[in-house]
Formats: sequence, structure tokens, C-alpha cells
Amino acid sequence: MTTVYLDNNATTRTDPRVVAAMLPCFTDMFGNPSSPHAFGQGVAEAVRGARRRVRALLGARHDQEILFVSGGTEADNTALLSAVATAPEGRREIITSAVEHPAILATLVHLERSCGVRVHLIGVDGRGRLDLDAFYAALGPRTALVSVMWANNETGTLFPVGDLARAAHAAGALFHTDAVQAAGRIPVDLSTTEIDFLSLSGHKLHGPKGIGVLFVRKGIPFRPLILGGHQERGRRAGTENVAAIVGLGVAAEIAVMGMAGEGASIASKRDRLERALTALVPGCQVNGDTAARLPNTLNLAFDCVDGEALQSHLGRAGIAVSTGAACASGSSEPSHVLKAMALPVWALMGAIRLSLSRETTDAEIDRVIALLPPIVARLREMSPLWNDRRRLYPTVRTA
Repeated sequence: MTTVYLDNNATTRTDPRVVAAMLPCFTDMFGNPSSPHAFGQGVAEAVRGARRRVRALLGARHDQEILFVSGGTEADNTALLSAVATAPEGRREIITSAVEHPAILATLVHLERSCGVRVHLIGVDGRGRLDLDAFYAALGPRTALVSVMWANNETGTLFPVGDLARAAHAAGALFHTDAVQAAGRIPVDLSTTEIDFLSLSGHKLHGPKGIGVLFVRKGIPFRPLILGGHQERGRRAGTENVAAIVGLGVAAEIAVMGMAGEGASIASKRDRLERALTALVPGCQVNGDTAARLPNTLNLAFDCVDGEALQSHLGRAGIAVSTGAACASGSSEPSHVLKAMALPVWALMGAIRLSLSRETTDAEIDRVIALLPPIVARLREMSPLWNDRRRLYPTVRTA
């Protein structure tokens, strides 16, 4: 069976060039980077090289601003907990959006319960765009931190993080952005922003799993999450995951070299897929801000079709898609992102996410266009609602 992988917002395939760079770290370059002898110092230099490559990807000014962690979740947790721990007296409020990743939202629930922090959860409109009036109304002298994602993982909607960071600083607050879906897919230049903390994850940009980065702007107060050693300038204890760090460095370098051309190519394939499916399948809705979104992400909802059933039938046909965030799989609840957008019930329950990568081919797009419409048609024929609603739509066409 020919398979098509369109779940790249959950994870990407590790680039073979990344794997090749990692392999010597398990055999020849096996030393501890903290050791003073040659075995350790050669490895330490490889870690420094990876740090420089990640710095270039992010447009950071200093190597020391790049803190290697275990992934996006640890980076998010560390940024939030550190900001609260180092906040000046009287600043006990955090502003975030209602569509953040659970790594942010769950940490904020913990801070509310354990530290008495007040959280302002800012809503979004029907396209997933932040309610800026509510944001500026919440921002004030008690704000310790603003944390708003760069790009939403389900809809691809982009947020104006540069403007939000400037506003946070004007109010005397710090600013963090979860850029897990953005880094490596769209240009990120921290030298031109006032962002204090940024999170990224290696496996979203064709690097290995189990490695991520927290950018911490030089001079920002910081409290480590993991204690017990001097690694990472005393900011994250524990022997470094050298192979993963080296792999992330290579993935970052590859992303820098190819981002401009690849982004346009991916967006072209995504747009062709969107045009075809919305033309062929009546009662199909695009969720998210089509004017400002990631080049690889398409969130579609189909009336009278259950998203999980559609995902399952596509899977049997060899097409991998998602109904939302991978960390929330197994939940029967509608996506919290789509709920925050106040979409109709059918759009909540009938949504799937198709996320492309630089490895997605035109032939794979053609296969999805050919197979998805008839699958939708079959599922609708099994829906008790379809007979009542089919008069609203013309017949589903095939490619």
C-alpha cells in the first residue's frame, strides 16, 4: 500500500543527514563533554557547534542564550516557572491565550493552585486570532509574564508575537513564546524582537525526539528547573544528551539553508490540497486564519462526518492525519483550540488536521485528493443526520 504521511505537526521524520551526524556520538565521540581530557573536549566542541547552529536558526545574539533541554514541554515549563520564581514583588499575574499547548495551560493551572498566580486566559475569534482588546485590557502593573504561542499547532494560525512582546515590556513584564511549530518552518529572528524566552522542539524540524531548546535572553533573571550539576552554565543539570544535541544542530542548519524555498513549495502544495478538497466536498470548512498561518498546516471540518472516523478510514487507506494535538489523542472531547474559536458543533466534531513537510510530494497530494472525497461520502451515508442535511449540498464529486 502506498502511504502518505500528513501528520508533521505531531512529529517529522528524522532527516538522514541528522541521523548520520548523530551516529558517531554513540561510538567514537562517546566522551562526557564535562570531562577535561581529549575524549570529553572533542565532544564539548561538538555541543558548542550545535549551539551555534541553533543560535543562527533563531537569530539569537549569544551562544549562552541557547539552553538545551529535553523538548518543548520542558522548555515551556521552565520558562513559566522561572518567570514566576524571579518576578518582582507585586507581579503575580500571567497572560496567555486560550489556544496554547497543554504544556503551557497545565503549568498555569499548577501555578494558580500552588502559588496563587492569577492567569488571564485571552480568547480568540472564529479564525483563531487573539482578542487584542482583551489582551491589552489584561496587561498591567501586576503582570509578571505574557506567554503566547508563535503559531498554533492545530490551525497553523500565527500570532503577532513581536508586537505582544513590545507591549509586555512596556508594561514591565517578561514575554515567552512557544515556537515549537514555528521554528524551522518560518523565519525567526530574535535579534529584531523583545522576546525573552522561546521554546522549540527538535522533532518538529526533522531532528530527533527528546531534545529541545529554551532561548533565554541575556540578562533575564532565571531559575533552573533541574538542579544538581554545572551543565548548561548551571541552568540545567545533568549530562548532556550529546547525540540529540548534535542532531538538532544539523537539523537547524538544514532548516536555515532551505527554509525560504521549501516554505513556498510546501505552501503551494497545501493550497492545492485545500482548493481541491473544498471544491470536491460540499460542507467543508477551513478552520484558522488563512491570511496568516504556517505554510504547512491545513485544518478542515466536514459536516455530518466524525473527525475520528474520518481519521480512521484515511488510516486504512494509508493516509496519516490527525484530529488535533498528538498529546491529546485518545480524548473524546473536542479540541480546546476549536472550542475556543466558537465553531459550530459539526466543525468541532468533524475536523482533521493535515500537516505537510518538505518531504511531502505532489503525488502524495494527488492521492489524498483522490481518496478523501469518496471516504467522506461513504461516512455521510452512514450518518443519520446526512439525509436531513444533504439537500443543503450538491453531490460530493471525485477528482
